[in-house]
Amino acid sequence: MVSWNWLDEGRAADIQFREDPDWASGVLAPYFERTDVITQPAAHREKKLLVADMDSTMITVECIDELADYAGIKPQIAEVTERAMRGELDFAEALDARVALLKGLPETAIDQCLEERVRLMPGAQALVQTMRARGAHTILVSGGFTRFAEPVGTRIGFDRRIANVLEIEGGVLTGTVTKPIVDSSIKESTLLGAMAELGLAPEQTMAVGDGANDLAMIRKAGLGVAYHAKPIVAAAAGARVDHGDLTALLYAQGIARADWVTG
Repeated sequence: MVSWNWLDEGRAADIQFREDPDWASGVLAPYFERTDVITQPAAHREKKLLVADMDSTMITVECIDELADYAGIKPQIAEVTERAMRGELDFAEALDARVALLKGLPETAIDQCLEERVRLMPGAQALVQTMRARGAHTILVSGGFTRFAEPVGTRIGFDRRIANVLEIEGGVLTGTVTKPIVDSSIKESTLLGAMAELGLAPEQTMAVGDGANDLAMIRKAGLGVAYHAKPIVAAAAGARVDHGDLTALLYAQGIARADWVTG
């Protein structure tokens, strides 16, 4: 260890090492079993691109599960969602199957669900708004639906919002979504496309998510973060947040609490 300093006294600290990040992680992990530890090179630590999942990452719920509750079928849909997020099912096929079960649900249930069930993940606004204020580009890319992603993404402050379109006719859900479905490959291509558009190197980027459909983008980002994630994601990601909220990703960039944008 060379030196250390507080980013938020009593809550988050920076520790500088001369050795490589993997070595530092091995040294620190046994002493911080109930604390999130993220190790990385100092160069390009502050990121210029954030690509984030929505459900169970930027918000506290899975929207399709909550929407299913208004149709009285939450348990069977939630089971499929869990299996898809664990990587046990093809995401697109699982989404089609779940949406088909919502056929005939009144469109008004979407707005009701948004108002009654959808809550922002702690730290979501601070993370996105702070990064934007410091010059980063931010993209919300969701395997969920635009009817949730648009208002949620706007409220949080994302530059762009990408999600699936629920098809509606005569005020009721048709049980279908517009193709192509926003799946793992779309999330990955969104990250890579934004990198190329902005002229960024991989080490200048961050991707965060919790499910198997986030793995491809997490692996391609300079800092790929598994956020309170399913085991398959936590095992593969370069960084994990298991205990804290999304502001841990500001600390990971060396941004002290005093410099956050919270309004």
